Amino acid sequence: MASLNKVMLIGNLTRDPEVRYTPKGTAVTDIGLAVNRNYTTDNGEKREETTFVDVTLWGRQAEIAGQYMKKGRPIYIEGRLQMDTWQDKQTGQNRTRLKIVGDAFQFLGGKDDGGGSGGGGGHQQSYGGQDGGDRQQQPQYDSRPAPSESGGGAPSHGGGADFSEEDDDIPF
Repeated sequence: MASLNKVMLIGNLTRDPEVRYTPKGTAVTDIGLAVNRNYTTDNGEKREETTFVDVTLWGRQAEIAGQYMKKGRPIYIEGRLQMDTWQDKQTGQNRTRLKIVGDAFQFLGGKDDGGGSGGGGGHQQSYGGQDGGDRQQQPQYDSRPAPSESGGGAPSHGGGADFSEEDDDIPF
């Protein structure tokens, strides 16, 4: 049976990242992400629910995060779920937590944007999937152009344009 383990989130950083290194020299950093969900109750009352998510970044991504990410900055992140298990040193009980291992991220908002609700992007780093260990990864850059910071909205194709052309050149 097929399975899929993919997560895509947009939220604000809850703390400045701190980069550390494994004994083999691979950079790793943990960041916190606050993700908001707006909804309306059955009574018509508008509510906002915030979920706090832990994200781990490895390699070059971790270094970029340490250099450019700041508390409050909005980001888009893609990754996979991973279950961490450990034994509590004080109580001896087994503990678990679900976290995200980041595969790619993109800064949202303007340059040095410390908050807000996103907007045109800028910088995206995308790397191959991580096994979460001390393995160095070769970068696989996303070939899509970064969204324009001006304009916003969908591109305009002009009124009444005829799209009956052959689509043989489309790369997908």
